[in-house]
Amino acid sequence: MTGTAGNNQARHYDAILEDYDRHYYDPYSLQYREKFILQPLLAGLDLHGKRVADLASGSGETSAYLARMFPGIQLLGFDISPEACRRYRARTGRPAKQLDLTKELYQGEPFDAAIIMGGLHHCVANLPHTLAVVASMLRPGGSFLMFEPNREYVLESVRQVWYRWDRYFDAANETALSHDALLQLAAGSFACERLRYFGGPAFFIVYNSLVFRIPHWTKSIISPGLIEAEALYNRLPGRALFASFTARWTRTQVAPAAL
Repeated sequence: MTGTAGNNQARHYDAILEDYDRHYYDPYSLQYREKFILQPLLAGLDLHGKRVADLASGSGETSAYLARMFPGIQLLGFDISPEACRRYRARTGRPAKQLDLTKELYQGEPFDAAIIMGGLHHCVANLPHTLAVVASMLRPGGSFLMFEPNREYVLESVRQVWYRWDRYFDAANETALSHDALLQLAAGSFACERLRYFGGPAFFIVYNSLVFRIPHWTKSIISPGLIEAEALYNRLPGRALFASFTARWTRTQVAPAAL
């Protein structure tokens, strides 16, 4: 059973889900998502016929993309929101289970891979437990794929203020993450295989149009140029200039920390 914090998160997400889906799953946000997040994250990984857990799965857009890219993939969605689970089943035709990663345990067959798209930073109430649960879901050698906001971003202080101000954020239960600190919390259960920092103007104006209240009618005008410029921006070095990161971890033979 989920606790009070988990129930509050579920209610918050249910309340914003309609607006969230309209902005993050329009053609331009999806183009950004596929070009700068999913394609680099999945490069060189073969998930044909594999069992994959879609964590914080929302309405199922990530699973829909994976099903197109990897015929025969076996997908199972997990989300704290019952409404998101309902939409996931309707969108993908695949099963979905309600799960609070910060409190509950997973009991079932292990997966070959797990993917979470901006979900770990909603689990800051108990990240060690969350990471241990994810480790318990994966077979040794399995892949854990993530996309999360970068705490080392130069404008992180502005983002923290925005989290507290904007109704679309749940400031009590989400914050940007440091990848290196996150990996330390994994207690040896994971090794980092690939890490990439990215996210410039198009990340905010195109992909996060909901947060910046960008009208839909303007996205068709501004998105093509911004997405083209984003590819150049993402070639800059370092971490501080980028709002987000993607990482691909491998589940080691070490048992996950006590749950």
